[in-house]
Amino acid sequence: MTPRLIAAVVVVAASQVLAQTAVGAPVDPQRAERCAVRVAIALTGKSPSAAVLSASNPQLEIPALLESDAFIERFSRFINSTFNDVPGASSIDDPAYHLTRHLLVNHQPWKDLFIGPYDVALVSGAVQVRDDPAGLGFYRSKAWLERYSGNEEAGVKLQAAYRILNNTTGLKLTAAVQTPGADFSVTGRQSASCRGCHFDGWFSLDRVASVLTKKVKTGDTITFTPPTAGPQQLLGQTISDDKELMTALVNSPSFDFRVCRLAFQFLYGRNELSCEGPLFDRCVDAFRLEGTIQAALKTVATDPGYCQ
Repeated sequence: MTPRLIAAVVVVAASQVLAQTAVGAPVDPQRAERCAVRVAIALTGKSPSAAVLSASNPQLEIPALLESDAFIERFSRFINSTFNDVPGASSIDDPAYHLTRHLLVNHQPWKDLFIGPYDVALVSGAVQVRDDPAGLGFYRSKAWLERYSGNEEAGVKLQAAYRILNNTTGLKLTAAVQTPGADFSVTGRQSASCRGCHFDGWFSLDRVASVLTKKVKTGDTITFTPPTAGPQQLLGQTISDDKELMTALVNSPSFDFRVCRLAFQFLYGRNELSCEGPLFDRCVDAFRLEGTIQAALKTVATDPGYCQ
């Protein structure tokens, strides 16, 4: 064998080793089997296929698993359950599920879930995702608007404001316990015990809600009218309506953080640990570069530590 050929063989062998160790490839068959079971169940909720189970490095099968309908269905349900406290009364009441499926199937940017030109509507008895230049992800879908319209006496959509902040940034607040005689009007919400969540701080539920449409209920009919409070200073910007609000949120670092935290919660069933900071940063970088939720999930799932 000539020196040049020997060198070529060494380079190829070295590149194969690097490709395996880069994703934590198990060396022995038992570790490979455990890894196959882990990635398959985490991503698809099902036992590994013969191809994944027989792979010497199951983590190399992750891109294919992210294309599978089993993953798309599982992740869409995960997002729907994360973005809502309880399932909707009917399928149309869960537009986050339907639009998530649509984006995953069509390899669309994750931000389109929040600001994409879509509408999720009931057409001839079936839920459909439709192109709509006036759409705003699923947030202008009639079913979502009505579900989170709330019961504030002046039609201020505090529930919708909280859901938007929770979905995009992961904000979590605990609702105050209602007591007899308590004043939950806008005046009451300005009291010292309430204004911290409603008027102060970056999330300021009342100020966020003031740029959303207002609920008007006439009998059993619910309609929505344009906001009347005028522009608000939110997120370091002047925000006038729901589109400007959503655009500012998806362009914020908090949105990237939320995406990678969702990836950890889906794959590990928990938030990231402090020792996983470098991996979390790589997840954020991958998401910013590619713009898809699959990029974030792939970064976390192909890390060498995932199959340890």
